[in-house]
Amino acid sequence: MSFILLPMEILVLSTLLLIGLVLLLVEILFIPGTTVVGVFGFLVSLAGLAFAFLNFEYSVAIWITGITLTLNFAAVWYGFSSGIWKKFSLKSTQPGGAFDGRTDGLEVGMKGLAVSDIKPYGKASFNEIWVEVKSESGFIEVNTPVTITKIENNKISVN
Repeated sequence: MSFILLPMEILVLSTLLLIGLVLLLVEILFIPGTTVVGVFGFLVSLAGLAFAFLNFEYSVAIWITGITLTLNFAAVWYGFSSGIWKKFSLKSTQPGGAFDGRTDGLEVGMKGLAVSDIKPYGKASFNEIWVEVKSESGFIEVNTPVTITKIENNKISVN
């Protein structure tokens, strides 16, 4: 091995290992869940280790492998223990569902008034409660009296 090539080999090795570590950290800290960046970082680190075994003595390559594994595991451990995942997790819930009480106080046969054009969907008012309705008889103009014909799964049909 010549002395002139050694600095270039160290530069290539350190660049590969550093890029691999940075990509692994980017995956863990900034874009978790994509796995593409993390896998690519792992592969770049492996390429750096292969370069070390091909260009350095065996004992030096083993030291490089140990240091690389220690840094990569430390990065993964830090990523999971730092609480960064809490920034990406959903902490609130959306109330509601299919039967959330929108039809409470309404019943079949109730009379109301179309407060928008109903074609076939629109808004109607029943006892000052505005609800979305569907017309069973086609187009209904605004300010036309309507009657509830069916209430099913929060869907209100009118004529």
